Amino acid sequence: MANPIAITDDSFDKEVLKSDVPVLVDFWADWCGPCKIIAPLVEELAGEYEGKIKFAKLDIDANPKVATTYGIRGIPTLLIFSDGSPIDQVVGAVPKTVIKGRLEKAIA
Repeated sequence: MANPIAITDDSFDKEVLKSDVPVLVDFWADWCGPCKIIAPLVEELAGEYEGKIKFAKLDIDANPKVATTYGIRGIPTLLIFSDGSPIDQVVGAVPKTVIKGRLEKAIA
């Protein structure tokens, strides 16, 4: 199973903005309970969409620059990027079907 890659403020540009496939970025923090609830869902989806969508996790406490740039105010926030721009956003612990629906739109 493909796992989300850990990204940082420094690797964000290369891994997300310059990616040749859509990227789901999971903005999270260690202290965030709802983040722990959706983490397994994101890992499952990473396996299901391997080769179609890249999955990444960004710890907002260790990497505040990117979170600030994209106005992340609540976590977990999932931002879906395509061609270097955010195209969709999901905030909070939502069911897997909600995330899957957004991913399907991103690759349609």
